Amino acid sequence: MANVVVVGAQWGDEGKGKIVDWLSERADVICRFQGGHNAGHTLVIGNTVFKLHALPSGVVRGGKLSVIGNGVVLDPWHLVKEIETVRGQGVEITPETLMIAENTPLILPLHGELDRAREEAASKGTKIGTTGRGIGPAYEDKVGRRAIRVADLADAATLEARVDRALQHHDPLRRGLGMEKVDRDSLVAQLREIAPEILKYAAPVWKVLNERKRMGQRILFEGAQGALLDIDFGTYPFVTSSNVIAGQAATGTGIGPGSVDFVLGIVKAYTTRVGEGPFPTELFDADGDRLGERGHEFGTTTGRKRRCGWFDAVLVRQTCATSGVNGIALTKLDVLDGFAELKICTGYELDGEVLDYLPTAADQQARCTPVYETMPGWSESTAGARSWADLPGEAIKYVRRIEELIQCPVALLSTSPERDDTILVTDPFAD
Repeated sequence: MANVVVVGAQWGDEGKGKIVDWLSERADVICRFQGGHNAGHTLVIGNTVFKLHALPSGVVRGGKLSVIGNGVVLDPWHLVKEIETVRGQGVEITPETLMIAENTPLILPLHGELDRAREEAASKGTKIGTTGRGIGPAYEDKVGRRAIRVADLADAATLEARVDRALQHHDPLRRGLGMEKVDRDSLVAQLREIAPEILKYAAPVWKVLNERKRMGQRILFEGAQGALLDIDFGTYPFVTSSNVIAGQAATGTGIGPGSVDFVLGIVKAYTTRVGEGPFPTELFDADGDRLGERGHEFGTTTGRKRRCGWFDAVLVRQTCATSGVNGIALTKLDVLDGFAELKICTGYELDGEVLDYLPTAADQQARCTPVYETMPGWSESTAGARSWADLPGEAIKYVRRIEELIQCPVALLSTSPERDDTILVTDPFAD
């Protein structure tokens, strides 16, 4: 059976939630493999809207195993609240339907405090645009070998030793930022209180996934954010704190790279970004406002207004390469209905030279100006289309031109937030 990795191929907010939910109906296991609760997935099922941040999208589907992998950093208090919220919407969540990797690092209150203090202290132009939820500092502790992991919650002595080690780093750091020391005893007490709620879901995820693979079950790996926010291949330093590209699905769950059969890149029919950083095709005119209004471009997690611009084929071609994308799911095509003409970025002009990729150096990225190709728009509606025959001719031409420019075929086409308003071209789960 095929195993599928779903990654965002832009700056996030591409509509991964709907696509993962659509695919999860045919999967047996759905895994989150990176990120934290700074990402948000919105699922619309019937008349119910689910807004998920830490939970895998598969939790809303009965009979599936949902997994939070070790590549995630987990806020245990947020997770418990999110579970309660989803249960209130009629979804059953039990240790049989949700599993958390024992080696998953935890986000502590001190991480969020540090995150916000740093952002407030940053001068204009150096702010990252973090959500302030402690994701970055939690990953720093993981790499610094001072993280508290899910398994540490099971033993009181180990937990206290881990807390002491973390505070050896954090207290001096907080002092330098003018912050008070962490109340060590209070933190330990908080962790002991939440421990039973987390430990009941803890398991050796790497072992379970490999067993499920041998059983022939289909595994769907769900990424958060987008590849342009990848810590290595994104628009550094305006990136997230983890690897977002498809290769992280293996290290973030322990299943091994040979287990991935298909990589599906989620791509919006235009481009958006939340927070700071370069954005070559960003629009500051009526077209940009129209994209934002029609696309309801506000962050699921933060509510922040997203920056909007024309489709950037250069960046998507780049992310398709770094993630080894086999096919894309093109979303929000209906937002472009009614535009007289559309533009696609086909290259960048930098110091008199035209580039077919985004350079690595931040100063060069800031100086890149887009080279556009203009295409006619369409007046007909594409909203709710479920076959190519339902699409206007100019919309089909737009999709085909995107395929040519990014050098990757369209596997799925989404024409509304509704799960069934999807045109299937290539089945990612095909054997």
